[in-house]
Amino acid sequence: MQSNKPRKVIFDTDPGVDDAMALYYALAHPDIDVVGITTTFGNVYVEQAAANALYLTALTGHDIAVTQGVAKPWYKHSEAPPDSIHGADGLGNLLDRQEHGKTLDPRSSAQFIVDTVRAHPGEITLVAVGPLGNLATALKLDPELPKLVHEVILMGGTVLEPGNVSPVAEANIWNDPHAADLVFTAGWKLTMVGLDVTHQVILPVSLFERVAQHHQHPATDTLLHAVKFYADFYSGLYPHVATIHGCFGHDVLAFVHLTNPELFTTETGRIRVAIDGLAQGQTILRRRNLHYPHGGWGADIPLSQACMRVDAKASRQLVEDTLMRDWLTK
Repeated sequence: MQSNKPRKVIFDTDPGVDDAMALYYALAHPDIDVVGITTTFGNVYVEQAAANALYLTALTGHDIAVTQGVAKPWYKHSEAPPDSIHGADGLGNLLDRQEHGKTLDPRSSAQFIVDTVRAHPGEITLVAVGPLGNLATALKLDPELPKLVHEVILMGGTVLEPGNVSPVAEANIWNDPHAADLVFTAGWKLTMVGLDVTHQVILPVSLFERVAQHHQHPATDTLLHAVKFYADFYSGLYPHVATIHGCFGHDVLAFVHLTNPELFTTETGRIRVAIDGLAQGQTILRRRNLHYPHGGWGADIPLSQACMRVDAKASRQLVEDTLMRDWLTK
């Protein structure tokens, strides 16, 4: 990242094992300043997401505002959290948790986003790695946000790679497709880091074992425990992942794009979300400049960019090097 000072980031998340990876990458990276964590339903219920965000930050010694946000989709019926992927607690079913005494910021996540962006116009990057209800609600509260936010980077969606909750849909977008379509069409600078690239990056458990051994700290021990659970799920589902006993680098790649966009190849176009029917949650990128008789693809729809390829080896090394930095309070 070419910058004279760290990039101010609000991290919108539903922790979640890969969310924990992403959070710790962000806290460890010298070019990222996490100014707040907004939580949503998704990998866990929103109450658990908020509790996990508080716990993960408390373990590291960082004092960061955490808010609780939307608890369900705008219109679609709610789905039960995927316990088999992240564990019932979202962190691989931790055996115990340290007491920490941290409490939530009383504002809703959407209000926190509006307040913080208004306080730092042009400076805040929104990195969103869960369903997009908090961002959509913030847009309803303040329609001027797209002019005030520096950038939006989201982990979600897919263009060519098969979906992970249907043949065409990725989970974060499918969980709240109406909110997602509003976010994609709001008019801010937006980059989609979807399954097209996250399925190219497999992070082995051995990487997190090295990190935990290096730091010998409760935060990295917790992360290792969670990653082992997560990797067991993915190794049972994908034989090529099982060969290295690892997991996909879903959410952390949103931050990798923030710090090192040169590792990615992108396509620019208009992105829409199918809000219902058999293709519900599909992210559709207009890839050709043809005249379509079907509406919804005109010049009034803003351009976004979608990540299509990534340097997987360099990304893995960057994640490891970043987590190995001296960033934890003993």
